[in-house]
Amino acid sequence: MNNNADHNARLHEYIGNLHVHSHYSDGAASPAQIAAIAQRKGLDFVILNDHEYMAKELHLEVEGFYGKLLLLVGLEIGGRYHHYLAFGLKEMVKGSGLSPQQVIDQVNAQGGFGFLAHPFEKGMPFHEKSIAYTWNDLSVRGYTGICIWNFTSRWKERVKSPLHGLLCIALKKYMLKGPSKETLAFWDAKCQERKVVAIGGSDAHGSVFRWGPISLVPISYDYALTSITIHVLLPEALSSDFQVAKDQIYGAIKKGHLFIGHDAIAASKGFRFAFSGESGTCALMGEELRFEPGSLTVELPLRGLIRIIRNGREYSKGEANQFEAEVQKPGVYRVEVYKKTPIFGWRPWIFSNPIFLR
Repeated sequence: MNNNADHNARLHEYIGNLHVHSHYSDGAASPAQIAAIAQRKGLDFVILNDHEYMAKELHLEVEGFYGKLLLLVGLEIGGRYHHYLAFGLKEMVKGSGLSPQQVIDQVNAQGGFGFLAHPFEKGMPFHEKSIAYTWNDLSVRGYTGICIWNFTSRWKERVKSPLHGLLCIALKKYMLKGPSKETLAFWDAKCQERKVVAIGGSDAHGSVFRWGPISLVPISYDYALTSITIHVLLPEALSSDFQVAKDQIYGAIKKGHLFIGHDAIAASKGFRFAFSGESGTCALMGEELRFEPGSLTVELPLRGLIRIIRNGREYSKGEANQFEAEVQKPGVYRVEVYKKTPIFGWRPWIFSNPIFLR
């Protein structure tokens, strides 16, 4: 317990929002406007993932610090199916005519990395006729991870009628579903084979919705940017040098040194999940160790229902803001946390990356 506490105390936590669309594709705001909103909402970084088939260029020129806010530029590659969130690119990748595997390979060839986006989404029953941009070729290799929790995708799936739409707008933070069972099952299975990093994203557009005489923005940037966030953990403070800071953020994401928080429900900053072995070894989210007996510790900023998942199945659970579980078997261990809310009860709040004890 003390080893974990010391380990966690040395970490620096930074909050960001991924999968954000600007006016370079189908978003409503410029990168500078998005950065201003994000900084006002207390974020440390934002990463744009505009659609490559809409954007004429990669627009790396807009990257940089906007005040204290770090803005980075990636892509969302894909048309009707197989949307891929790419990061760390040096030049544009056009997905037209490429197979999903070829897209992944082209991103990797640039020294970039990427994630399968909303692979099992269902679409909106009302208005969009449940059109879903799914990932159908699950045999692909070489991707860094999976976006397990997409705010816009999960929000839209509940909108079955105008009434549902109004309720989902008014009560969006309470009605949001967690990652789908299909997504978690696929991720857990892949983690048995190799390390697969999980991220979450807002899929923010700030778009105007029109239906007859009705015109409104159901999900503003102000809301979306503080819905599903990622919290990266760095061993050193984020640099004021742009290139160094960019490498720090991307390095932490690739390693899985992060957790996903539904910060609209409650601020998740301060969550920690770590392993301490009997020999004194320590590991945080995203790290792999040779198995030895030890203990897993979970710390929360507020009381919640903690579920420790081993190899896709519940291993231990408890309602607390600090929790510890003994580990006597190898496995892939991750954490889910649910926050109790008035009327709506337990709602999904935090999803960690795993600790791999092989």
